[in-house]
Amino acid sequence: MKILVTGASGFIGSFIVEKGLELGHEVWAGVRGTSSRKFLTDSRINFIELNFGNREKLEQQLSEFITTSKKWDCIIHAAGATKCLDKKDFIRINSDGTKNFVEALRKLDIVPQQFIYLSSLSVFGPVREKQPYAPILESDTPCPNTAYGESKLIAEEYLRSIPDFPYVILRPTGVYGPREKDYYQMAVSIKQHIDFSVGYKPQTITFIYVKDLVKAIYLAIEKGVTGRSYFVSEPRGYCSRAFSDYIQRELGIKRVLHIKAPLWVLRAISACAEWFSHITGKPSTLNSDKYNIMKQRNWLCDTTPIARELGFSIDYDLERGTAETIKWYKENRWL
Repeated sequence: MKILVTGASGFIGSFIVEKGLELGHEVWAGVRGTSSRKFLTDSRINFIELNFGNREKLEQQLSEFITTSKKWDCIIHAAGATKCLDKKDFIRINSDGTKNFVEALRKLDIVPQQFIYLSSLSVFGPVREKQPYAPILESDTPCPNTAYGESKLIAEEYLRSIPDFPYVILRPTGVYGPREKDYYQMAVSIKQHIDFSVGYKPQTITFIYVKDLVKAIYLAIEKGVTGRSYFVSEPRGYCSRAFSDYIQRELGIKRVLHIKAPLWVLRAISACAEWFSHITGKPSTLNSDKYNIMKQRNWLCDTTPIARELGFSIDYDLERGTAETIKWYKENRWL
């Protein structure tokens, strides 16, 4: 198949590209002109620059492609922003950028057989916070409490509004693995013998290893499914300390100071970090969105549909995934 992966230079996108090549597909990497190609060095990769923020430019870029090539069989839209200085930029990049892309595909008559959109569990927000926690269901009403989650939900609703559009929406929970930079900060902290967590109410969190997320994507392609949305996660949840404990073990750290702070402390720190990011012009890992994400207590989600319909099961539980991730960080001198 001829497959386009947008956001190919990103953490998840680079793994999608690698798996596509491994499976023998003709893979096109959609990148910005300024994107790093550090993890896109395979000579079999075809590149195309795409500007989702400028519809006229985007149509020109796609027109140049179709003059020499046939349309893609499948598009995996992994491009998007997870951190922004201005919350309005989430809408501009994640929502408007997706709309610009799809409208250009339709105008040029190059809509693929499948359009796989990487959304997020964050589109639902804290909808099942009462104990004992129950998995979030696809039938629940989304109520995002972050600008990021709202932008992803707007994009989802747009895709569903198009008659006969061959969308597949995947909503992963926390994605971790080699090359990832946010969870990596936790490993850095633990190497310094400090583990910071917030909130005294029990928290159940979920994860998906990047290679398992990629596995789910290619299962959706293999099955040819369209018009469906799926959560992508390990079926089980973990207590808030599980990840840090696995990291500590893999790093061989004997003693770690575990600091649990009330939520108001995180809120204050996040507000300060967000203010400082506007001064420096660089998005901060800690911000009001991140505060709401960390405040949410229940991240369980129903994975039975993806297991039943696509035959999906994880290859990496958190323990195995953490071991492989820390090994990569060490080998590549991140730690």
